[in-house]
Amino acid sequence: MTTCMTTTAARARRPLSVGACCGLAAAMMCGCMETARLPLEAGIGPNPELPPPDKNLVPTVKVAKAVGWSEGRKPQAANGLQVQPFAEGLDHPRWLLVLPNGDVLVAETNAPSKEPSGIRGRIMSAVQKRAGAGTPSANRITLLRDADGDGRAEVKTPFLEGLNSPFGMAMVGQELFVANTDAVMRFAYAEGETSIGTPGQKLADLPAGEINHHWTKSLIASPDGSKLYATVGSNSNVGENGLEAEQGRAAIWEIDRATGEKRLFATGLRNPNGMAWEPRGNVLWTVVNERDEIGSDLVPDYLTSVRRDGFYGWPFSYYGGNVDTRVEGQKPELVAKALIPDYALGAHTASLGLAWSDGRGLPPQYSSGVFIGQHGSWNRRPPSGYRVIYVPFQDGKPQGRPIEVLTGFLNDDGEAQGRPVGVALDGKGGLLVADDVGNTIWRVSAAQ
Repeated sequence: MTTCMTTTAARARRPLSVGACCGLAAAMMCGCMETARLPLEAGIGPNPELPPPDKNLVPTVKVAKAVGWSEGRKPQAANGLQVQPFAEGLDHPRWLLVLPNGDVLVAETNAPSKEPSGIRGRIMSAVQKRAGAGTPSANRITLLRDADGDGRAEVKTPFLEGLNSPFGMAMVGQELFVANTDAVMRFAYAEGETSIGTPGQKLADLPAGEINHHWTKSLIASPDGSKLYATVGSNSNVGENGLEAEQGRAAIWEIDRATGEKRLFATGLRNPNGMAWEPRGNVLWTVVNERDEIGSDLVPDYLTSVRRDGFYGWPFSYYGGNVDTRVEGQKPELVAKALIPDYALGAHTASLGLAWSDGRGLPPQYSSGVFIGQHGSWNRRPPSGYRVIYVPFQDGKPQGRPIEVLTGFLNDDGEAQGRPVGVALDGKGGLLVADDVGNTIWRVSAAQ
């Protein structure tokens, strides 16, 4: 048997040993590992508490088994709100785009199919399947239409098919842009149509390749429509696949909509996902999934404004200058200029969806801030995330504690009935939430 590694730094440099992988597999089944020493709230807000990293050889694995919603069950909405299914029977719905005419596009998608390599790869594949992420990708965007305005889509029809793990979508004028896992595609669109049959044109390549660890690519257009911004997650946890595999990753790319020319807009963002523009100041905001395997209390995912040419630490440091000693080839000059995120969202919450409130339809406390879909943890005991929250803003910055909007995704046995991902305002006073385990789009609205 391969000798077990004894330091956290060694674990980042080489694959897990057979012994460590066996321990990981056992831990996945029984969940008997390190537990959080701090309440989740300690890692939320503008000044999160950051305890010393945990030095355990085998990382904490606490996976909520995906079981789906039983008949008549649904998430629990906060006081003053109600929730109902907007569309059901979807195939792993992940991301949403509301079109100008009110139609809703949903990306039914998953990671590109590939055989897991090595013991660690096979174990992580088992983790993903248990969490509900092991299904083949439908590679489809579906159109949902609520023509009678009753809060339920009576039309559900394939809109675009034959895509390559699509995720982010953006509309500019009569052009629809889709972020496949490897490229941004452009499609001609006519308002009101229920399908696009003509092939798209590739606007720009995105980093993908054989590893493609974080495969989701989110997309947003600039307020004037001249640029597109695409998120690209890292190819590893903390660079253990070699920094050459991270070229162009852990970043947000800026793409010229007319020419497809692109440049790095911001870097050092381990796995950025949802993006939104602050309405008054035209400042880009994003939610980022931070690194794993240094304990249940580290590192908080975060919400942050994105500075042009800003560097946010990954992989060398987190939350500014907190150096991650697992990473070889440290670059102190980069750590010295690492930006501190604006607002922590709790460790391992897997914060993915992001939408700015439009101030219409929902109660007043939701009029100025952002909604965030937290997909839920695998590397924390007890679990975190598995909810939709609202973070209030004042004067262009997040203020105060988050408000739970939608909960109850875990049942009393700790199983995942659903997992929230993308969120979007429907323009009619409702918040749409994509649930990729429940295969449902939920609609949250003011209670009647």
